[in-house]
Amino acid sequence: MFSGAQVSVYPMSDDFVDIILGAIKALEPWRDRLRLETDHLSTLMVGPPEVLFPAMRDLFLAATRSGVHTTMHATVSRGCPGEPDDPICTPATAVAPGLPLAQRILACRDAVMTAPRTGQTIAAQLSLYPLGFGHHMDEIYGCIEFLKGSGTFDRSKNFCTALRGDAGPVFETLNQAFTGFGSGAGHIALDVTLSANSPSAA
Repeated sequence: MFSGAQVSVYPMSDDFVDIILGAIKALEPWRDRLRLETDHLSTLMVGPPEVLFPAMRDLFLAATRSGVHTTMHATVSRGCPGEPDDPICTPATAVAPGLPLAQRILACRDAVMTAPRTGQTIAAQLSLYPLGFGHHMDEIYGCIEFLKGSGTFDRSKNFCTALRGDAGPVFETLNQAFTGFGSGAGHIALDVTLSANSPSAA
C-alpha cells in the first residue's frame, strides 16, 4: 500500500536557506528506507509509517536546533487509489485495524507512552481524514478519544486537535493516529502543522 508525505519546513529567520538545507541532511540516515524527492515547494517522503514519522521528526528537530521559531507542514497519505503500490511502503508493524476500536485506542496510547524523548518541546495540530469509509465518524471520534488520553493532548480546536509536548511522544502520537484509525485497506489522509521555539505562549 502506498504511503508517504509532502513536507515543508519554514524557519522564521533570514538564514532560512542554510537552516532548511541543513535540516534536509538529517534525512540521509533514512535514505535506504525512504524514497526522497525535494523541490522548491516541499520534500516528498515515501515509505512505511514507522519510518516516515521518525524521519519527519528528525527533519523538524534539525531545523529547530537553530533556536529560531520554526514551523513544518505535512500532508500524509496512505492507500491513495491514485498512487501505485510500492514495496518500500510495506509496514513492519502497525496497530491491527481489525481490532475493536477500544483495543486500538489502548494500544496506540501504550505506543506513545514508550516513545523516546528528545528534549525539544513542540506544538502541533492535526486533522485525520478516513476517506471512502462508511463509518468514518466512529473512527474519527475514536482517534479523538485516543488523542485526549495520549499525554500529548493540548486542546480541541475547530476542525483539528492541538498537541503539545516533547517531540518524541508528539510524533509518535501522529504516527498512531495515522495508522491506528480508519480502514486498514482504505485511503487515509492526515494534515499536520507543527511549531517549535515560538515567541508566543499560545
